Order: sequence, then C-alpha cells, then structure tokens
Amino acid sequence: MLTAALLALALPQPTAAQTPHTGDVFVDKAGVLRWAKGKQEVALFGVNYTAPFAYSYRALGKLGVDREQAIRQDVYHLARLGVDAFRIHVWDVEISDTLGNLKENDHLWLLDYLVDQLERRGIKIILTPIAYWNNGYPERDTGTGFSSIYGKGEAYTNPRAVAAQERYLTQFLNHRNPYTKQLIRQDPGILAFEVCNEPHYHLPEGPVTAFADRMTGAIRATGCRKPVFYNIAESPQVHNAILNAKVDGLTFQWYPEGLVGGHTLRGNFLPYVDRYPIPYANDPRFKSKTKMAYEFESADVVQPVMYPFMARSFRTAGLQWATMFAYDPLALAYANTEYQTHYLNLAYTPAKAISLLIAGEAFRRVKREQAFPGYPADSTFGAFRVSYREQLSEMNAPEAFYYTGSTATRPVAPAQLRHVAGTSSSAVVRYGGTGAYFLDRLAPGVWRLEVLPDAVPIRDPFAKTSLTQPVTQILWNDQPLQLALPGLGDNYTLRGINEGNTAQATATGGRATVRPGVYVVATTGQNTAAYGAQTPFGTGQLGEYAAPAPTDLGPQVRHTPPAQAEAGQPLRLEATLTGVGPQDSVLLVAQHYYGRTQTLPAALRAGAHVPR
Repeated sequence: MLTAALLALALPQPTAAQTPHTGDVFVDKAGVLRWAKGKQEVALFGVNYTAPFAYSYRALGKLGVDREQAIRQDVYHLARLGVDAFRIHVWDVEISDTLGNLKENDHLWLLDYLVDQLERRGIKIILTPIAYWNNGYPERDTGTGFSSIYGKGEAYTNPRAVAAQERYLTQFLNHRNPYTKQLIRQDPGILAFEVCNEPHYHLPEGPVTAFADRMTGAIRATGCRKPVFYNIAESPQVHNAILNAKVDGLTFQWYPEGLVGGHTLRGNFLPYVDRYPIPYANDPRFKSKTKMAYEFESADVVQPVMYPFMARSFRTAGLQWATMFAYDPLALAYANTEYQTHYLNLAYTPAKAISLLIAGEAFRRVKREQAFPGYPADSTFGAFRVSYREQLSEMNAPEAFYYTGSTATRPVAPAQLRHVAGTSSSAVVRYGGTGAYFLDRLAPGVWRLEVLPDAVPIRDPFAKTSLTQPVTQILWNDQPLQLALPGLGDNYTLRGINEGNTAQATATGGRATVRPGVYVVATTGQNTAAYGAQTPFGTGQLGEYAAPAPTDLGPQVRHTPPAQAEAGQPLRLEATLTGVGPQDSVLLVAQHYYGRTQTLPAALRAGAHVPR
C-alpha cells in the first residue's frame, strides 16, 4: 500500500501585495458580483476539495497520513495551479446533532485549518453549510447530524427539520475559526454562502420560496451581509420559486457526459461543452442575480482538453465563479478512490491538471457574456488553443506559456516570458519525463524550476477502485532536460533547494539531467546566493515542494492492442513499461495456437510517451 512521503514547509502569512482582493464582495443592481474595494468584476476559478470530511477523512486515517500535512501539501499544489476559488458542501451530518447544534470536533477543526491554509494562499472561499448528504459513500453511513434523519424531500417541509437547519446555520456562521481568529460570517476570505447543496423540491412552489427565504433570513439574522446563493439546477420544475426567492445569486453544475460510466470515456467531447445553455437566461429575475458553477467536471474523461472549453462556456453564460468537483488529495490519488468518476491531481494526472491551470486563466481573461463562434471554429480564442486531435490545451501569452503536452507552438514573446508550465516538450523546454514542471523567472537570467515525478497510468482510473490497487504509478527518475529560455544561455547552472535536494550541475549545450525537486537555474556566472529555500516566493517560499513517494510495484506493462492489422505487412507494437532499466532486456513472445512460438527482441526507449 502506498503512503505519501512528502516535503512541506511552514507557510508565511501573505502580504497585502500577495492577496489582491482583501475586502468583501457585493452584487450590483445588474446582478454582477463585484469587489467592494475598486468595484471590479469578480472572476474566480478553482476546485472543491473534501479532505476534512467523509471518505477522504477516513481514508487518510486508514493510510496513517497526517491530515493537516496532507491539507498543506494539497493547498500548495492548488496554488501552483493558479486556483483562486474554493468551494465545499460542508458535511453538516458530521458537525451537528439532530437538533442542529454545532459540534466542535476534528472535522470542524480541519475545516478551520483548511480555510486558514487557503487564505494564506490568497484563495477565496464560498461555503455551502448544508450538504444534506450522509457521510458513508462508498461505505456505510456513520453521520449523526440532522441530515441523518431528515431526507431532502422533507428538509424544507418538516418543521423540526427546518428549525434544526436554522439553529445550525446560526451557530455555524457564528463559529470562530481558531486559526484565522475570525467568525465565519465575518471572515473576509469567505466571500459568500450557498445555503444548501442540491436540494430536491417538488410542486407547489410556495413552500420552496418560503424555505429559501427563511434560510436566507437565518443567515442575515446573524449579522452576515455577504451574498447568499441558492441552487436552481437540481429541481428545474420549481425554478420560479428560486427566482422569486430573496437571494443574491444562483448556482449551477455541469456534468456534460454524465457520471459513473465505470470506465474511461473516449472520443471527442468538446462539442458537448461548446455552450452552457440556461433556459431562463432572459428572465429579468435571473438577470438581477449573480451566477456561479458550484460543481463541474469532465467525468470519466482524463483528456486534457475539456476544462478550457468549459471555463470559456461558463463565462459566455455570465458565470463569475466556477469550481470543479473534486480535486483528489495527493495521498489518495494513486488509487482514485475518493470519487471514482472524477480524477484530478497535479502529481497523478499532470496533463489534466495543467489544463485546469489554463482553464483558470481563460476564465479570468474571457469577458463575462463574451460570445464565440461554434465548434470547431472556436478552438482558438485569444491566447488559448484547444486541439482534440493533438490532445493539447495551450495558453500562449507574452508573460506565460502553458501547455498540456508536446507542442510545436512557439511563444509569442519569448523575451517577455515570466512563467512556463507543462508536460513533455516545447520550443523552450524539452523534457523526457511524464510529470509536470514549472518555470518562474526570479530575475534576469535566474529561474525557479520545479519538476514533479513521472506519472504512469497502469489501470483504468474510472473502473472499480480500491486503496490496495494503484491506478497510476509514480517513478522518481533521472530525466533529460533542455532549456532554451531567453537570457539563460547553453551552460546554465542548476542548484537543488528543496529539502534533501543537494544536486548541483552545469548544462552542456543547454542539456542537463534532473530528478524531481526544486532548482534555482541561472545563466553562467550569475550569483544566486540570495535564493534559498526560505526565500519568499509568491504566497509561500522558494524551496516548497510536495510529491508522492515512488510506487513500489515492480515491472509493469501497459499495452493497447491495435484495432486491426494488414496481413503480410509489418506490424508495430508499442507498450509502456515501468520498473525496467537500460540494462534489462525486453522480449516480445508471440504465440499462435497452431504455430510455433516466436521470441522477438523489443527496442527500449527512455521517456516513452504515456497514453492518455
């Protein structure tokens, strides 16, 4: 069984310069969510993440993982991916009793800790206090709160259930986070509240509006003046009841290919996400409310092309917040057991994770309600390009060049580059491994290089999963690296600075060899003594690093047989092998029922392409 052996450093409190928006938000008369300071429009993009609760909480315990350390590592990776939005439906069933009284326990404290870690990174938060779920999936339920006895169908009609929810909302919003020292309702890092997660309603509409208004009233009675959102996606037959409710915003979700297919879906799904239609978009009541996507995902799809299209479609539909569901904790992602139909983690799904980074940039750069031509004419928009054929998403801007796989695209302004991130190779980075890497310019001729370990898929991550069955293998390999960054030259130096990384090397002809870790890369003769592990970097420190330990599985082979072969013609067979070194022999044994068995030598290539 794999456990995560990771490096983590204490995080400094961010300065005002590191957190561009420190005030609250408000919804204007046109239904636009704006920052109170400066009045600019809000556009935030990120993830859901559930480590303090339910399955994640239990699984981390089973693996013996320190949960606070796990949260620190995951939040660091979220920051690396440019995430600036976080949402979670709080498992009220784990932090309340049946009367709605708040319980001070480990789940609540871990939520407090997570909120603090997110705020240190400048990541803004919307909380959904009531989940209505019990906590068992995919195991038995053990929750003891009011949601364990009141189902969704009676949650808004049973007087005892309504009273329990009022009591719970009051106590939850008045809870003081021991890490931030803030009441939840006053915390400037928490921008808004969505009352409840995916409620189920039926006609008539009157009780639905009354309940929504009563829950909003309970929030307002605490003194909270933050925007209140309400779900309109789950019970479309009563959408008028929500449009009539006294709420500031509406929430939506998007799972365009459905959920829990039981296997990886293949094919071009980009036409599925070319538009995000909303049937009542022209209703004046709708226009007066702000909009957020509380959950979205390209479920059962690992292709790194879906997120940028989804982000763009959300912006065209007028949404100002979007958070995918759900980012896998690093310590669990080797097996994808949290939610089988979802799979996203920087270390284990590197290309898909970089596509989330690109999608976040698209969400922030595309204007609200900006229109685009239909697919495939919209495959290139602004600084972005998405190609199903190449299995590639790109962002090519003067200051940043991001890509999910090998690309022939050249940076639009190489001399202005400040950030590079990707997998495989490009005009500025040639890399032999399969993990993600990041390059950030620190000064002219000085860059920070971060390299994640090789990730190799070995099983279908969307089939039945188990903590005893890895779906992705992690390898810590020496890999060839060639940099062609402006001002760096061919004989740059590399110096490891993360904990335990003492590597030092000088490139020859632009080429060097690296292992996973963090490096200061500098042009020949450049003094880099000022750059150490504790040097401030963004919202953290220069030497921060988090990566899973190698997966000890022995030799593994992944092969997809060709669909057809032509008789009498040469046949090329390819497979991805792990646990095999250059000194090993690889043989193909070809056996026929009625013929002789042939043993053929196979050519072994280092850094072979990993199928997606």
